[in-house]
Amino acid sequence: MDLLGKYRIQRLLGEGATSKVFLAHDPFGRRDVAIKIVARGDDTGASGSKSERYQRKFFVAEASLAGKLTHPHIVQIYDAVADADPAYIVMEYVPGGTLEPYISADRLLPVGDVLEIIFKCTRALDFAWRLGVIHRDLKPANIMRVEDGAAVGGTNVKVSDFGAAMSVSATETQVSGVGSPAYMSPQQIKEHPLNHQTDIFSLGVVMYQLLTGQLPFQGSNNFSMMYQITHADPVPPSALRPELPSVLDDIVMRALQKSLDDRYPSWDAFSFDLAEAFRTEAQRDHGNRIADSEKFNSLRRLAFFRDFSDVELWEVVRLGEWHRVAGGQMLLREGDPGDGFFIIAEGEVKVTKGRKLLNVLSAGECVGEMAWLTPERGTRGADVSTLSEAVVIHLANASLEHASEACRHRFDRAFLRILVERLSLANQRLTGV
Repeated sequence: MDLLGKYRIQRLLGEGATSKVFLAHDPFGRRDVAIKIVARGDDTGASGSKSERYQRKFFVAEASLAGKLTHPHIVQIYDAVADADPAYIVMEYVPGGTLEPYISADRLLPVGDVLEIIFKCTRALDFAWRLGVIHRDLKPANIMRVEDGAAVGGTNVKVSDFGAAMSVSATETQVSGVGSPAYMSPQQIKEHPLNHQTDIFSLGVVMYQLLTGQLPFQGSNNFSMMYQITHADPVPPSALRPELPSVLDDIVMRALQKSLDDRYPSWDAFSFDLAEAFRTEAQRDHGNRIADSEKFNSLRRLAFFRDFSDVELWEVVRLGEWHRVAGGQMLLREGDPGDGFFIIAEGEVKVTKGRKLLNVLSAGECVGEMAWLTPERGTRGADVSTLSEAVVIHLANASLEHASEACRHRFDRAFLRILVERLSLANQRLTGV
């Protein structure tokens, strides 16, 4: 099979019991894609079998998400063709592999990387939940570690395979009891009504495995494993890996609570604890490194970004250059070429011209933005230096030009709001009001 619709098939990427995934090329989109080809019928070829009906439901569930789950940490579904033979789904191609190799005791990732990976998964799954989607089959095989040219130890991941996903707004009956037994929540096993907390439990199992190289619940077969999930308490991760800090025990064990009342109530709560744990880990091991989780949470707190969506904030994380700067350091010098602007994430900076102080700016404010708004001016109009230790985000004009139209629109609106506020303040000073 060389062609499937408009797509040119290149090679097989992998296969499961009900589907095969091929690498293909989209000549119109000028990009490589992954195509999941869904098998029809069961092994006997019987039409209309229970197996075929289930496969059809799973195909429809995943196909319905085409174009909806657009998030930097979710594998995007571009298209679905149900009336072809075979039916297929066209997805974003993610070079790299899954997290499966890193659940072995001899190949565990650094603790900081695990925290970052799980944090990004929580933000992706929160995005899905806000659209009414529950994954229901989270496991290391369904989380891709992206090969994006970063150094070994990168934490860029994407959640994949929403074939078992459930939509809380769906009107037709959905298949219950699906998922991989080792990662299923007690509510899934008992076929209780589900919400996002079932995915929180499953991600807790993944985190436990990435930290220890073992599953929290084990059994000789699926039935005994499911009994353990519903009745037994796992040992904390530090019992298997003593060097792990107790805060990680607290996070994992809360995610794995059997009762919904005791489990994390929201993805935000889970994310917050992960980010705080990473901050402690980073201070201990990595010095001045600013993690993606810290960047994302900083942006959410800053007034400048108050109207940005989570997806747009992740764009800023990717596009910006983040720096910790000591007090008294020059950021911009009058007369220098203007190639971008800064947003202050922490600390304060002063703006001076000659020896005259023009302004003092603090976290959430921007400086040098005229280089983006009026690039024809070419040079900086004042000096800008840090008053204390600061964290600043540099956004180069060239980088921002590669942002999505929606993200650039958010920046323009934020700049407009700031200019209006500054003009209003200047008018009050002039009139003495």
